[in-house]
Amino acid sequence: MALLELDHLALACETLEHGAQAVRDTLGVALPASGKHPVMGTHNLLTGMGPDLYFEVISIDPEAGPVNRPRWFNLDAFSGTPRLGNWIVRTDDMEAALAALPAGFGAPIELERGPFKWRMAVPETGVLPWGGWAPAVIQWEGDAHPTQSLPDSGLRLASLTLHHPEAEVIARTLGPLMAPDTALFMPDETAKLVAMFNGPDGLLRLE
Repeated sequence: MALLELDHLALACETLEHGAQAVRDTLGVALPASGKHPVMGTHNLLTGMGPDLYFEVISIDPEAGPVNRPRWFNLDAFSGTPRLGNWIVRTDDMEAALAALPAGFGAPIELERGPFKWRMAVPETGVLPWGGWAPAVIQWEGDAHPTQSLPDSGLRLASLTLHHPEAEVIARTLGPLMAPDTALFMPDETAKLVAMFNGPDGLLRLE
């Protein structure tokens, strides 16, 4: 089994309303589940994409109180239209994963919501390596996982491609740690994530 496996994709946005509308317009699906992360002052919307993958829209929660650290995914600096900015990989051994990865992926923090308990590695600055385009690392505690209770959107991920000026370095670093074809890495002057989905109406693109 690979040390890192794709767990979910996250669309960052200024407000959840903007993010949900972008997903409806682009992918034609709703995000029926919601939740909050008080430690980070963020909230989200979720939908399932099969037995082991889900999709998240995340933004700063305007009703949250002050937080004592930078928010994850560099959301403190986010502005503009909703965009696919984050991919999250799960591991069964957080310490081994962080030891195998270069510096900058952060230290694990303990989180829980309802039946779910997990550890997420979060950098002190809120910014992941390679300008924020590295995957975040999560470890779920116990057997509970969001896909078990989320409605299935009918979407299936066809491919995930990270366009990045350092794509070759990123591929050499992450490739040996992930299952084959978890992600593709494309040299490009402009960094972006591009996800292709198979849906009821054919192939759909989100970036």
